[in-house]
Amino acid sequence: MADESPVASPGGQAQQAPFGTSPVTGPTPNAGFEAAGVQRLGIVIKMMTDILPLVGATSELGQALMKNISALAKFVPPGAVTPAAEKQNIEQMAFRNAQNTQMMQQMKPQQAGGMPGQAAAPPAMSGQRAA
Repeated sequence: MADESPVASPGGQAQQAPFGTSPVTGPTPNAGFEAAGVQRLGIVIKMMTDILPLVGATSELGQALMKNISALAKFVPPGAVTPAAEKQNIEQMAFRNAQNTQMMQQMKPQQAGGMPGQAAAPPAMSGQRAA
């Protein structure tokens, strides 16, 4: 009969799973993150619903929006998005946008080849001759 050890190493000894892991159970999702995700999905669905009248329900884009709204809406229970939650998400998006804008402004001098705090030299004009 064949040996049914978990995994045989080259030395012939069986290797065991690291301490604290079990092949029987998997990782459990964080319920708080999942709830936040459902809330944000509800806001996205609301935004898509607001876009629908602008593009028209009969347009190709409108039909795609309707298809996706109906497919995603089943994951968001009624009342998942409260006005307070919507306001909080908008504030978070504005804060992240301000952070990203600040980071982009800090990176511009580096992308232009200069050091931070130095003005980059203007690019040479391609159609002019030097005097």
